[in-house]
Parts: sequence; C-alpha cells; structure tokens
Amino acid sequence: MPSAEPKTAASSGGVQSLERAFDLLERMADAGGEVGLSELSTSSGLPLPTIHRLMRTLVACGYVRQQPNRRYALGPRLIRLGESSARLLGTWARPYLARLVEETGETANMALLDGDEVVYVAQVPSRHSMRMFTEVGRRVLPHTTGVGKALLAAAPPEEVRALLGRTGMPPATPRTITTPDGFLEALRRVRETGYAVDDNEQEMGVRCLAVPVPDSPTAAAISISGPAGRVTEEATADIVPILKEVAAELSGALASGGGTA
Repeated sequence: MPSAEPKTAASSGGVQSLERAFDLLERMADAGGEVGLSELSTSSGLPLPTIHRLMRTLVACGYVRQQPNRRYALGPRLIRLGESSARLLGTWARPYLARLVEETGETANMALLDGDEVVYVAQVPSRHSMRMFTEVGRRVLPHTTGVGKALLAAAPPEEVRALLGRTGMPPATPRTITTPDGFLEALRRVRETGYAVDDNEQEMGVRCLAVPVPDSPTAAAISISGPAGRVTEEATADIVPILKEVAAELSGALASGGGTA
C-alpha cells in the first residue's frame, strides 16, 4: 500500500535551498551586485560546494551571471521582477497617498532609490487649482529633493559621498545644495527631526516635506509638495506628524503583503 505521507525531507530541502538562494541574492545586492564565491561563503556561513550549486542554478535561470573574472553578478532577469514589483508598490501606496492629500490638501508622492537616482512610483494630485505634478517614472538626482534626503538619511556617509561623486551635484535652482558636506549636514538634520525638506531646491516656489517608509523591503519615501506659500514653516508642524503616521501604516501594509488604508 503506498504511503500517504508527504516527502517532508525532500520538500524541506527544497524550501531550504530556496531560502538560501534568496539570501545569496540579497547578500550580492548588499555587496554592490558582484561578489566572489569565497566572499559569499564567509558572509553566509555556507560551505563553498553548497554556494556553487545554488549559483549554478541561479545562473541557469538568468538571475545571476558569471563574469569573465569568475566573480558572480546579479543578472538582467531580475530587472523585470524589480520593475513589476516597483509598479505594484506604487499601486499599494495609492490609498495612503490619497489619505495624505485628504488631510494635508497637497500633492502626495512615493519614491524609491533606484541605483544612484530617485524614481517616483506613485502620485495622488492635490485638488487645488495650483498644485504640483511629478510624472510617475520621473527620475531625479537625490541631492535636489526631499525624498532623496529621506532615502539617503540612514546611509553611511562614505556611501553618500561615493554616490554624489558619481552623479555630481548640479544645481536645479539657486537653492540646491551643491556640496557633499552641505548634503551630509542636511541628512544629519533628517535623522535628528525624522523628516526632510526640499525648500525651493528642485523647483523655485515649491516646498516639499518627506519621510522614509520604515522597514520597507526597498528604500522608499513618501512626501507632500505644494507652493511655498502654502507649505509654510507653520504648516510643517501640522503636516509632518501626518506624514510619519501614514508612513508607519504603509510600512505595516507592505510587511503584510499589501492592503488598503
């Protein structure tokens, strides 16, 4: 009589291999996208034969590729997954952005850090006739925006300096921060206060307030933006607690796999 028992050992081994494969991909991302097997073995604690077997599978699937120098790099097939995930992240965020618009009256945005750039993945516009529009999919340099400051506030200073060295710091307006030291000081203020400000730095006449989304699966920030005459210092005291509350609720929804406010 055949046994009805599931093959627990095999299924358990399959799940373990899947967990290990994803762990290796995340370790590769943390290392900048390219690593050697010995580095992965040291950081993960897994034996080299196990890592080599997993990497062979990831290479065959296109999620990793082996470089001419024998090191391994994240593969192009991950791009499609990331783009689809970013679109879904924006979709999940929309109800929370709508609440921001309802409570603050200003346009609400969500942005991610993609490489060295900030990319806007969702927006809900203000109902005011004078309102701010940022096209979803638009890319900007982090040093010019409130969301850029919020996204980089927790990054080590040496990583921030390296990023700024790659992008440069061209001024978008006369108010744009254009020195690494000035930007690092702005990041210090973000860590101190819990929110970032773009005060006419991306566009003259526009002020933006932004906060990071805590514990997001990828670095994310939400913001409101509006005319400087409405988003005043006085209004900031009322808006920032709402931003932080909505960011915390969005974080909880993302941790649970989505949902609405």
